[in-house]
Amino acid sequence: MIFAVPLAWLQLTYEKSRLLVAIAGITFAVVLMFLQLGFRDALFTSAIRLQSNLVGDLVIISPQSTNLVGMRNFSQRRLYQALGMKGVESVNPMYIGLGAWKVQEDPAGQTRNILVVGANPESKVFKIVGAEANIDLVKTRDVVLFDRASRAEFGPIVSECGVLDLKTRFTPESFACNNLVQREVANRKITVGGLFELGASFAADGAMITSDTNFLRIFDNRRSGLINVGLINLSPNASLYEVMRNYVLAQPGEDVILPHDHLQPDGKRIRALFQERVDENGKVIKEENKNKVVISKADLRMEDLQKTQDAAISDTRILTLQGYIDFEKGYWQKSTAIGFIFSLGTVMGFIVGIVIVYQILYTDVSDHLAEYATLKAMGYGNLYLAKVVIQEAFVLSILGFIPGLVISFGLYNLTKNATLLPLYIWDKAIPVMLLTIFMCIISGAISLRKVQSADPAEIFG
Repeated sequence: MIFAVPLAWLQLTYEKSRLLVAIAGITFAVVLMFLQLGFRDALFTSAIRLQSNLVGDLVIISPQSTNLVGMRNFSQRRLYQALGMKGVESVNPMYIGLGAWKVQEDPAGQTRNILVVGANPESKVFKIVGAEANIDLVKTRDVVLFDRASRAEFGPIVSECGVLDLKTRFTPESFACNNLVQREVANRKITVGGLFELGASFAADGAMITSDTNFLRIFDNRRSGLINVGLINLSPNASLYEVMRNYVLAQPGEDVILPHDHLQPDGKRIRALFQERVDENGKVIKEENKNKVVISKADLRMEDLQKTQDAAISDTRILTLQGYIDFEKGYWQKSTAIGFIFSLGTVMGFIVGIVIVYQILYTDVSDHLAEYATLKAMGYGNLYLAKVVIQEAFVLSILGFIPGLVISFGLYNLTKNATLLPLYIWDKAIPVMLLTIFMCIISGAISLRKVQSADPAEIFG
């Protein structure tokens, strides 16, 4: 083994140009994997920013809601029904909508959609940095809080507010709007009274928070009492799943619809959910819903809710806060092509790396086949030669990973500054390094067939 390490290194460095090409190829594969994993995680992290910063134990939404920007309305009476239940301390309704923000700096009057969140400022439903300190400002008519991490296309709102240094974080001055800024949203003039920091996402380039009353002024076609999200706060000693089950049992209907992920139909207590569709010939076809199962209320157990964190009944759907986060994440992961594309990109980077390293190692082995045959003639076995090739692959993986990490770090910062997406590299460094090593070792293992086929009698005969 003492001799094997220098031999592997000498084999690699014998032709410097080939070594540089190999490192460049592995670096490309490493960068590709870093970027795809980074974009995928940024998608999920940015998608659940708002949900992760809400104050509540349980969440009620409409069963027809799909994601944050696809929230459907439901009657707030369903939310207030929970207020009389044992263990419930308070409930807070919330409105969510997309409004057309008029870009004042654009002479053509271009608009961009902005996420608008409305809630009672007395309820304190946000844990968002800056929102807690400035929430009282939205009690004033047509005053909103603006997300200072929104994309620049909304205009220089932050600088007009008098905040010049965005690197100054978590201080009152960095979220105070010293100069009131006026803009137009959904054809209504609003005033930016303060700032908070949430960040852009794939669904919305910016966000603003206001009171429920101001929200209904901005969206004058919305009716008071038709809310998008209901937050339920429980007493300190209340059982989360017991309250959840009691709420489910109190709603109309005989059945409860639960996610399929954690519950499998058994034909008895847990039943498959079927839905009808009409084919091109007009024939009605019954198909099993692969995402949902049905349980009758009489058979519903608290363990079922602990597994799913999610239950739909009648015209409402109740989730734990974590279930609400998973609901949003699941939409982007399963109901859109984006999550699949980024995962596929990671796999393609892995495969590209395997092909590149295999070509390098195979060529190297072929060029030094006489030397391998000589070692065999001297008494070295296939195991020893295999160790030399695997060590070459391991060294290549490290030499390719280091510049890949450096380049990816620069690209992460460049992309983060351009898109304001949450891209962080260090939590991916070890997984990508292990993937790189595994990638190179696979290539080395495939190349071993050439080494094992080296026959001294044929080569020197």
